[in-house]
Amino acid sequence: MKRREFITLFGGAMAAWPLAAKAQQPAMPVVGVLLAGSLQRWSGSAQFRQGLLDAGYIEGQNIRIEYRWAEGHFDRLPTLAEELVKIKADVIVLGNTAATLAARRLTRAIPLVCMNCTDPVGMGLVTSESRPGTNVTGNLTRLEGLTGKQLELASELLPGLLKIGVLIDVTNETNSVQRREAESAAAALGLTIVPVTARTPNDIHPALKALALHGVRAVFVLQSTMFLSERKRIALLALAAKLAIVSPFREIVEDGGLMSYGVDLSENYVRSAVYVARILKGERPADLPMQFSTKLVLAINLTAAKALEIDVPPTLLARADEVIE
Repeated sequence: MKRREFITLFGGAMAAWPLAAKAQQPAMPVVGVLLAGSLQRWSGSAQFRQGLLDAGYIEGQNIRIEYRWAEGHFDRLPTLAEELVKIKADVIVLGNTAATLAARRLTRAIPLVCMNCTDPVGMGLVTSESRPGTNVTGNLTRLEGLTGKQLELASELLPGLLKIGVLIDVTNETNSVQRREAESAAAALGLTIVPVTARTPNDIHPALKALALHGVRAVFVLQSTMFLSERKRIALLALAAKLAIVSPFREIVEDGGLMSYGVDLSENYVRSAVYVARILKGERPADLPMQFSTKLVLAINLTAAKALEIDVPPTLLARADEVIE
């Protein structure tokens, strides 16, 4: 072979080598994130990313995250879930039960991690909470009996309470289960339930106004992405109507609600990231148990109590994990 021919062949091979090497590199895993709310109102973004970082995954370096936001419109969830299925995400993380149901109807193969799940067995998402047996796993936000404890605390907070309003999101499929639990728990405590419904955020004001006109002193807000996103509006409207808000989520108390008792959502976001990492490393969602928080948080807003002219019993205050003043 002539020297010039050799140099030409060698140079061509060297030019092609980086392309071949690049082609042999493993593809960066893609994680889809589908939330019913919006990026601006997702309080768990930092915790989720930190959980991934702790597991060795850095967005843009060794993992790609594709976000989809329904902006409070649950009817968009199926279309957004379909987008994540079509790009063949390695794992899809869902913000709530409704988003998980939308994704589950489209795929039985892609692993699904539900960050805040309600009644996954009853909804047909998993075979059991301890061993899901499907492509779904994640974190629970309630267990049987939790609603009863929340209403019991409301009765302790407001001695002589005879009836309690219940704010229901009719677009949330799990709210019917939560309502039945609330009715059963209220009956055991001698409370009368006064239900009001909301389909959109604009329905919240007339719903709370109707409860105030009905002579209700306290309102139990069911678990719902819409209510969590609209927590500031709920807190302000309730204070104006002299209604004490009782919620499963401390975020509402931070924004002016009176009391909450339930899981720490930030813990769920971190745990979801850990499950994503474990699945990317080869574990199956079918074998990963649905998780429930090891500690429930009781939060009380004394500023709200003062505005509502409510004296919080010292015994209840002493048990609070967080007191906002």
